[in-house]
Amino acid sequence: MFPKPIEKSGVATQFAYKVFLPIALIIWLLPLLAIVATSVRPPSDINTGNVFGWPSSFQIIENYTAVFTQSEATTYFLNSFKITIPTVILSVSLACLSGYALAIYKFRAALPLFFIFVAGNFVPFQILMVPVRDLSVKTGLYDTVTGLVLFHAAFQTGFCTLFMRNFIKALPFDLIESARIEGVGEFKIFWYLVLPLVRPAIAALAVLIFTFIWNDFFWATVLTQGEASKPITAGVRALNGQFVNNWHLVSAASLLAAVPPVAMFFLMQRHFIAGLTLGAVK
Repeated sequence: MFPKPIEKSGVATQFAYKVFLPIALIIWLLPLLAIVATSVRPPSDINTGNVFGWPSSFQIIENYTAVFTQSEATTYFLNSFKITIPTVILSVSLACLSGYALAIYKFRAALPLFFIFVAGNFVPFQILMVPVRDLSVKTGLYDTVTGLVLFHAAFQTGFCTLFMRNFIKALPFDLIESARIEGVGEFKIFWYLVLPLVRPAIAALAVLIFTFIWNDFFWATVLTQGEASKPITAGVRALNGQFVNNWHLVSAASLLAAVPPVAMFFLMQRHFIAGLTLGAVK
């Protein structure tokens, strides 16, 4: 049962909706607005408790420049790209192959394998912290960019396979059979027929995985120790000293860290929306 559209509600309900919606939006955006304001404040404002008030002065250039001069922010950003981009390529590529196999081929273990991929998404990743860290230490992948790429790809492939299998399953199977009758090989069917049809789904999945990996803080903290392999989400903490908390610099670095996934979404917005709605209308 779906809720009734607001246009069909009474006059009082529509008026209340128009009044409370902006209020709810402001409350929801208040923490983000506070971070934006904090990123341009001088440290004296924070020390005196002026967090939500108007800044006494604006230090936009000073604060955002200090992010790169007082920490290894450039290295952190490069590490984030080195971790995120290969992980997206590896996860999506494996998911396209495994999703195609599980959706097209008819074999006895197809459904159990699909259930295994689905079940992996319900395992809380916090309980895997100790064994994954021990495994990374034993294999020499601890505190390396390669280790983060491999572990992220391993954890994301299950969700990606679930995503791609369902989209490929929605394609008309008659297309596959027609290509096979014409003598087209399986790889050419996959490459020239299936992939172009699910391109919006691939774009949507790439945006989702890019956002997941870029914003990851848990595994970036568990699997790294030195500054040379930390992504930006874990490296932000370096801006806080042992005795002094530079919240204005942390806020500025956090906003800079949010730029790539937001830009990725807007650049791929058309494909993202098309991928989410693919197969919704027959």
